[in-house]
Amino acid sequence: QVQLVESGGGLVQAGGSLRLSCAASGRSFSTYAGYWLRQAPGKEREFVASISWIGGSTYYADSVKGRFTISRDNAKNTVWLQMNNLKPEDTAIYYCAADAAYYTDTHVHEYDYWGQGTQVTVSS
Repeated sequence: QVQLVESGGGLVQAGGSLRLSCAASGRSFSTYAGYWLRQAPGKEREFVASISWIGGSTYYADSVKGRFTISRDNAKNTVWLQMNNLKPEDTAIYYCAADAAYYTDTHVHEYDYWGQGTQVTVSS
């Protein structure tokens, strides 16, 4: 069993930055790939970024490529999402997820574990 807790969300002006954290507890986090997804009001949940088990591979949605960076430190059982040059359309609840499989596509899979989410609001 893995528990995931996101933090770091908040209100920021367009062009600003935020760093989201996903702290994992429970079974060895290094055996799970990490994912960030988001859900805006009235929209379906969408893929944002993924990172492989030891961080050697990352994958991004086109909408965030070049602005967001996913990283992890397995010694700290943490995955981060650095978000720069934020836009109002980035406003959403951001979720961390973990899965034994590492997917390199933008499909929202039935990941093994999910966090509760953290709100990110970008004002124009």
